[in-house]
Formats: sequence, structure tokens, C-alpha cells
Amino acid sequence: MSSPKIFLFDFDGVIVDGMHEYWHTSLLACERYLNSPNISVDQKLYKRVPNSFKEIRPWVKYGWEMILIVHEIIKTENPLRNHNKDYFINNYYGNCQRILNDNSWIAEDLQKILDKSRKYQIDKDFKSWVNLHNPFFEVINFMKSLNKREIKTGVITTKGEIFAEKLLNELNIFPEFIFGYESGTKIEIAEKLTQTYEILGFIEDRKKTLINIKQNSETSHIPCFLADWGYLKESDRYNFNNEIKLLKLSNLEELVAI
Repeated sequence: MSSPKIFLFDFDGVIVDGMHEYWHTSLLACERYLNSPNISVDQKLYKRVPNSFKEIRPWVKYGWEMILIVHEIIKTENPLRNHNKDYFINNYYGNCQRILNDNSWIAEDLQKILDKSRKYQIDKDFKSWVNLHNPFFEVINFMKSLNKREIKTGVITTKGEIFAEKLLNELNIFPEFIFGYESGTKIEIAEKLTQTYEILGFIEDRKKTLINIKQNSETSHIPCFLADWGYLKESDRYNFNNEIKLLKLSNLEELVAI
């Protein structure tokens, strides 16, 4: 008996643009739950996302890192701005670790604070929270067209599973499964899925994740597509081989003919 066919999707940056939500939620987390003496929150900050945050976003791997970035942007002393942004980016992971150490923070605790901030917004005004996201309707239509062809869809995200599910329900999308950060790394999840499914492709906007999948012997056969419309570094658009393909929204429907 043949294995069921499935197509895998990242969530934020692939199915929805959650840039404004991540900024808003991280800012609220800093204001309500972080208890840092080094920041000052102006309510005007909630109205627009700073360019510095947008430009650092492609380096982010886990949600809790957003709180660190927002904290640095709204610091009262030597805040993160365009003039020192490149310095921060050039040693991104080292700087994240330094900020954790300087403040005696634990990454897992920051993730809980981020989730707490999301839950607060959902409980207070669910519709307003949903409206902080901009869906990529081309992707949503593609997911629906796959289902019509009896190809299942699955979502693997570093967002909390419950929050991704709430948004997908609002978009009338019901994948076979949703794996959040609670389920482990994307490569671990993909490896387990290969035991049950024939994976026709994985669409992701973090190139390093796709490279890791291709370098793992258990998952190297999975067709990998880098979402051109996602949160990409400029360098991500170059130096491709046949292992990973750069995918544009306009080319999604071509994948249905697999």
C-alpha cells in the first residue's frame, strides 16, 4: 500500500505575514511581563513596525528572539537603530546570547512570556489579534487545490501550535496536522513524518532550515522550496543548486502538477 502524499508548509512568512503581530506581541510582552528597567514604551510604537525590526527579522529562528530584538530597539540607552543595526546582525546569535546573559534571562522563559502576551490579546480582542496578520491568499488557494487532489497538507512552525491553529481556522484551512515549537525542531519532525508520508515538498522561508533538511540522510530526498515572498536575507536569493529551489508566489500552481 502506498504512503499518503503530503505537502509541508512553514507558517509565518509562508502562509501569513505576521511581521506586525510579532512586533506588537513582543512589544506588549516587554511592556507587561518582562520587568526590564532599561526600556521605555511609547504607545506610538504600537502603530508601525520600525525598519530595524523588519531588517533583522530574517535572522530570527525562534519566537523568543523577537523579545530580545524589541528590547534592544526600545532601550533608553544606546537603542538598536539603523546606524548600529549591521553590527548587531553581523554577530546575531552571539548578540542574542550576550543579551540573555547580561539580563540573566532564559530563552524558554521568554518564549512563555511571548505566548502569554498572545493569549492576553486573544482573550481581550481576538479579531484585532487576527487582523495583525496578512494572509498570502495564493498559498491558501494552493493548499486548497492540493486537498482537492487528495494531497494532504501539514504545517511545521516555530510558533506555538495553538496560535497557528487559531489563525488557520480563521482562514478556513484545516491541515492534516500542525506542529509548533513544542514538538521539536523542524528537521526532527520531518524525519518522523517520512516514516508515514510521501512528502512531495516543503515550503519554508528560512534557507538554513532547508539546507539542514537536505544534509540529513533521512530527509535529503524531500523537495525543498524557499519562499521568495518570506523573510529572506538578500544573500538567500543567490547561490542555489538543484537541491533547493527559489519559489515565487506566481509559480505555486505549477507545483500542483507534481
